[in-house]
Parts: sequence; C-alpha cells; structure tokens
Amino acid sequence: MSLGQHLVELRKRLTLIAIGILLGAVAGWFLSPYIWDAMSAPVHEMAKAQHASINYPNITAAFDLKMQVAIYAGIVISSPLWLYQIFAFLVPGLTGKEKRYTFGFFFTAVPLFIAGCAAGWFVLPHIVTLLTSFSPQGDATLLSAGDYFSFVLKLVVAIGVAFVLPVFLVLLNFMGILTARGILKAWRIALVVIMLFTAIATPSADVISMFMLAIPLVILYFGAAGVAAIHDRRIAKTALRIEAELDS
Repeated sequence: MSLGQHLVELRKRLTLIAIGILLGAVAGWFLSPYIWDAMSAPVHEMAKAQHASINYPNITAAFDLKMQVAIYAGIVISSPLWLYQIFAFLVPGLTGKEKRYTFGFFFTAVPLFIAGCAAGWFVLPHIVTLLTSFSPQGDATLLSAGDYFSFVLKLVVAIGVAFVLPVFLVLLNFMGILTARGILKAWRIALVVIMLFTAIATPSADVISMFMLAIPLVILYFGAAGVAAIHDRRIAKTALRIEAELDS
C-alpha cells in the first residue's frame, strides 16, 4: 500500500473508532446513574457515621459530571471495537513471529488491566474512609463531584496499570533489553517499590487491604521473571545449536 492508501485506511479506522465511542457514550448516558451510584456508595456509607456529602459547585456541574461518566463508560463499552481497529491497522505490517508476540502480550495485558481495576475498586472504600476521617469531629466533609470522580478514576486506572507492568518486563526481555537474571537480581528493590505503592494506594488502618493488593503484584513480578527465564533458556539453546551446526 502507498502512503496515501495507508492514510485512507487510518482515516477509516479512526472513523469507526469515533462512531463506536459515540454509540458507547449514548449507552453510557443511560447507564451513568447506576455507575455514579456505585462510585459514590463509599461516601454515602461513610455519611452514616460522620457528616459527608458530594456537592455540585455550580449549575452545570451535574450535567458535566454525567457527560464525563457517559464518555468514559462509552470508551470502556466500545473497547473491543477500537482495540480491534488498532490491531487491524497494525497487524498487516508485522511478520508472523511479531504477530504472535503482539497478540500474546495484548491478550495477557487486557485481563491483567481489568483485574487491577477490580482491585482498585475493592480498596476504594477503605481509602475514602481513611482520608475523610482526618476531618475534625463536628466538621462536615464536602466533596466536589468532579474532583471525586477524577480521584476514583485515577485510583482505579493507576492500579490497573500497575498490574500490567510485569507484561512490559517480559516484553523488554523478548526485545533483548532485560534478562531474567537482571529481573531476579532486583527483587529486593521490586518488593520495596511494591510495598510502598500498595501502602500509598491503600492507606487504611489495617494492613489486610495492602497485602491483598501486594501479593498479586509480587506473584506477577516473579511470574514475569519465570517467563523471561524460559525465554532466555530457549535463546541459549538456539545459540548453542547454531554454533554446533557452524562448527560441524
């Protein structure tokens, strides 16, 4: 394909992606009340014990929030479509081996990202309860709806991305940048970083939530090291075989 044909193909894919997100946002508009009820449930639960509420600081805040929820829901709902369009545009230019690696990483990263988001959603009530508990007794906690939505979104996405990071370690190993020995050599640093991250992400009074989040990350880290070790061993055997063939 010429450059012009590639651009036409790209425009076609982007148009389909935009249509998919738009249709998903329409569905998200009708689902937004249920999504927002689920997101704001920790605050409403906490309000039973102390004065806390979610507020809309101006006349358009409620509408803006509903639009944001609808758009993000549309992106999630239409994710199979736009992910397919991206891969459909990229895959024809890859070799057979590159296609296997790409699809392997893709189908591994997506479930891990979803699992990470689910873990973030699980620890959300603990974080809301602790952070709002610093309010002096007798004072009310007034949360801006937009700020609270951004906080929940960033928290869930951050933990989702953290679950995907071991996949990038394996990718660096397959690219020849990082060895399994190098990954295992840094295990102490990795454990410290994981514990610090989970302590910040789950600042609850008990450590149960922190360990429930840290254990999967540690398992994923050593799992990435194991996959990298298998790949390094396979590369070493191939190199020895080629060297033996050349000697013979």
